[in-house]
Amino acid sequence: MREPGEEYFSNLSDRERAIFEGGISMGALFHQFVGTPVNLETVEVLEGAIAESIKLQPAIRDAEVNIDRDMVRDAAGEFGYVSLTGEMLRVRLTVEYGSSRITVCLEYLDELRYPLMYVKD
Repeated sequence: MREPGEEYFSNLSDRERAIFEGGISMGALFHQFVGTPVNLETVEVLEGAIAESIKLQPAIRDAEVNIDRDMVRDAAGEFGYVSLTGEMLRVRLTVEYGSSRITVCLEYLDELRYPLMYVKD
Protein backbone atom coordinates (compact mmCIF):
# COMPACT_ATOMS: atom_id res chain seq x y z
CA MET A 1 0.00 0.00 0.00
CA ARG A 2 1.34 3.41 -0.98
CA GLU A 3 1.32 6.35 1.39
CA PRO A 4 -0.67 9.41 0.30
CA GLY A 5 1.46 11.72 -1.83
CA GLU A 6 4.09 9.10 -2.70
CA GLU A 7 3.71 9.87 -6.40
CA TYR A 8 5.41 13.23 -5.78
CA PHE A 9 8.57 11.46 -4.66
CA SER A 10 8.69 8.57 -7.14
CA ASN A 11 11.79 10.06 -8.78
CA LEU A 12 13.83 9.82 -5.54
CA SER A 13 15.86 6.93 -4.15
CA ASP A 14 15.28 5.94 -0.51
CA ARG A 15 18.52 7.78 0.43
CA GLU A 16 17.45 10.91 -1.40
CA ARG A 17 14.06 10.82 0.30
CA ALA A 18 15.71 10.33 3.71
CA ILE A 19 17.96 13.34 3.04
CA PHE A 20 14.94 15.39 1.95
CA GLU A 21 12.99 14.46 5.09
CA GLY A 22 16.00 15.18 7.31
CA GLY A 23 16.54 18.58 5.70
CA ILE A 24 12.90 19.56 6.06
CA SER A 25 12.90 18.51 9.72
CA MET A 26 16.18 20.28 10.50
CA GLY A 27 14.98 23.49 8.85
CA ALA A 28 11.70 23.34 10.76
CA LEU A 29 13.55 22.76 14.03
CA PHE A 30 15.92 25.66 13.46
CA HIS A 31 13.33 28.20 12.40
CA GLN A 32 10.77 27.14 14.98
CA PHE A 33 13.01 27.23 18.06
CA VAL A 34 15.66 29.89 17.42
CA GLY A 35 14.55 32.88 19.46
CA THR A 36 13.00 30.81 22.25
CA PRO A 37 13.75 32.24 25.70
CA VAL A 38 16.05 29.95 27.69
CA ASN A 39 18.08 29.97 30.90
CA LEU A 40 20.12 27.41 32.78
CA GLU A 41 17.03 26.20 34.65
CA THR A 42 15.04 25.53 31.45
CA VAL A 43 17.75 24.40 29.02
CA GLU A 44 17.23 20.68 29.64
CA VAL A 45 13.46 20.95 29.24
CA LEU A 46 13.91 22.89 25.99
CA GLU A 47 16.33 20.27 24.65
CA GLY A 48 13.76 17.59 25.38
CA ALA A 49 10.88 19.55 23.88
CA ILE A 50 12.82 20.17 20.67
CA ALA A 51 13.83 16.50 20.36
CA GLU A 52 10.37 15.12 21.10
CA SER A 53 8.62 17.50 18.71
CA ILE A 54 10.96 16.67 15.82
CA LYS A 55 10.62 12.93 16.46
CA LEU A 56 6.93 13.28 15.59
CA GLN A 57 7.96 13.58 11.93
CA PRO A 58 7.39 10.18 10.29
CA ALA A 59 10.95 9.55 9.02
CA ILE A 60 12.78 10.75 12.14
CA ARG A 61 13.89 7.78 14.25
CA ASP A 62 15.99 9.66 16.83
CA ALA A 63 16.88 13.22 17.76
CA GLU A 64 19.72 14.40 19.98
CA VAL A 65 19.59 18.08 20.92
CA ASN A 66 22.26 19.85 22.93
CA ILE A 67 22.25 23.51 23.89
CA ASP A 68 25.59 25.03 24.91
CA ARG A 69 25.12 25.85 28.57
CA ASP A 70 28.25 28.04 28.71
CA MET A 71 26.83 30.23 25.96
CA VAL A 72 23.48 30.45 27.76
CA ARG A 73 25.22 31.39 31.02
CA ASP A 74 27.48 33.97 29.36
CA ALA A 75 24.72 35.58 27.29
CA ALA A 76 22.02 35.73 29.99
CA GLY A 77 21.29 39.37 30.64
CA GLU A 78 19.91 41.35 33.51
CA PHE A 79 16.66 39.39 33.44
CA GLY A 80 18.40 36.00 33.69
CA TYR A 81 17.63 34.52 30.29
CA VAL A 82 18.69 34.71 26.67
CA SER A 83 17.10 33.99 23.30
CA LEU A 84 18.28 30.72 21.79
CA THR A 85 20.56 31.18 18.78
CA GLY A 86 21.82 28.81 16.11
CA GLU A 87 25.30 29.09 17.59
CA MET A 88 24.05 27.45 20.80
CA LEU A 89 22.57 24.39 19.09
CA ARG A 90 24.11 21.03 18.32
CA VAL A 91 21.61 18.61 16.81
CA ARG A 92 21.85 15.11 15.35
CA LEU A 93 18.85 13.49 13.66
CA THR A 94 18.66 9.86 12.62
CA VAL A 95 16.40 9.60 9.58
CA GLU A 96 15.09 6.40 8.06
CA TYR A 97 13.19 5.99 4.84
CA GLY A 98 12.71 2.65 3.11
CA SER A 99 16.06 0.88 3.06
CA SER A 100 18.09 4.00 3.88
CA ARG A 101 19.20 5.29 7.27
CA ILE A 102 21.14 8.56 7.45
CA THR A 103 22.31 11.12 9.99
CA VAL A 104 21.86 14.86 9.54
CA CYS A 105 23.55 17.34 11.84
CA LEU A 106 23.47 20.97 12.85
CA GLU A 107 26.41 22.58 14.56
CA TYR A 108 28.09 25.94 14.68
CA LEU A 109 31.39 25.86 12.79
CA ASP A 110 33.88 28.50 13.88
CA GLU A 111 35.77 28.42 10.57
CA LEU A 112 32.55 29.25 8.70
CA ARG A 113 31.09 31.43 11.48
CA TYR A 114 27.81 29.73 10.69
CA PRO A 115 25.42 27.12 12.15
CA LEU A 116 25.74 24.52 9.37
CA MET A 117 23.24 21.77 8.60
CA TYR A 118 24.80 18.81 6.79
CA VAL A 119 24.44 15.13 5.97
CA LYS A 120 26.95 13.19 8.08
CA ASP A 121 26.39 9.73 6.57
